Amino acid sequence: MILQDEVVIITGVGPGMGSKLALRAAAEGAKVVMAARSADVMKQVEKDVLAAGGEAVGVQCDVRRAEDVDALVSTAVDRFGTVTGLVNSAFGHPGFFDLLDTPEKAIRRSMDIILYGALNVTRSVVPHMKAAGRGSIVNIGTMTTRKPMRGEAGYAVAKAAMATATQFLALELGSSGIRVNQAVMGWLDGPGVRFYLKMTADARGVSEQEVYDEIASRNPLGRIPTDEACAGAVLFLLSRLSSEVTGATLDVNGGEYMPA
Repeated sequence: MILQDEVVIITGVGPGMGSKLALRAAAEGAKVVMAARSADVMKQVEKDVLAAGGEAVGVQCDVRRAEDVDALVSTAVDRFGTVTGLVNSAFGHPGFFDLLDTPEKAIRRSMDIILYGALNVTRSVVPHMKAAGRGSIVNIGTMTTRKPMRGEAGYAVAKAAMATATQFLALELGSSGIRVNQAVMGWLDGPGVRFYLKMTADARGVSEQEVYDEIASRNPLGRIPTDEACAGAVLFLLSRLSSEVTGATLDVNGGEYMPA
């Protein structure tokens, strides 16, 4: 088990990759502390992890609120003694508009959750990682920062800011034994994409399978990667298997985007 003896906080645990990641992290031996604004999904994950013999706890948390973040990290330390891993995956999407048509308030909300929220949680866990002598932080990025897709601008600019923060945090925290990396996700076959497939199929008068095949044909693997499978890349970056990797970007998209 690659995460034995690790205590991992995962933010943004919803019905998509967040919940799959929590389940897989626990199966790999981690003690998992989940954060989300809604407790519904987290309660089910808690039950599933417990049934499988693991340990997980969910904490209702808005990463924009300092008091919520303090309660989240305190829960992790009180329950499991430390924090050695963090996945910043909480996000807010401002809607599908061109950038200049996106309401400023919506862009600021995305920045508050994606960038400032991640910094809030990171700031709170770093002292515990320093005390433990090690830590791994994984920020979840989006392929739309690498391959712009119209309508994603307001979301992508916040994720791009997080990408730059990842590199600076890696530089600044490395001497304390803390690694910081980014996993950049492409299309994720989960609840969000399934909704998109139905919406697009209905609008175009075609089948959902036709829309799926069109998207899947864009990458060499010929499929839309599932959110559960993509969680594996995050587990790798959290684990000591990636002990010499920091400041890196790992593209997880079935080969649709291949950086030079």
